[in-house]
Amino acid sequence: MNDQPHKPALEPDDLSVFVIDRLNTGDVDGLAALYEAGAVMSLQDGAVATGVDEIRKTYAALTQSGATFERGRQLRTLRTDDLALTSVQLQDGTITVEVARRQADRSWLWVLDRPNILG
Repeated sequence: MNDQPHKPALEPDDLSVFVIDRLNTGDVDGLAALYEAGAVMSLQDGAVATGVDEIRKTYAALTQSGATFERGRQLRTLRTDDLALTSVQLQDGTITVEVARRQADRSWLWVLDRPNILG
């Protein structure tokens, strides 16, 4: 467990940077901290992780695999008021798509995460 406070995402695109950094350091709590409490993440097997606890478990399993991750190409973010649609094209061609919401403290957290649209 990481007892250090996690840097907040001040822009929606920060979330994509933080997820790679935290994946590569095995910071499961930091990964879960990128999501709202009731967030939903699509999984590769077609299942869905709902809520921070399930998302944390998903990341715990992924980080235990020992895989390393590279930053992809951030695609144009669409914003309206307190919502943002973020997406990244990863090195293998996979496209990720996420919806982030601005929080009361002006930081951003993901609400919906689909990490593998095309690839």
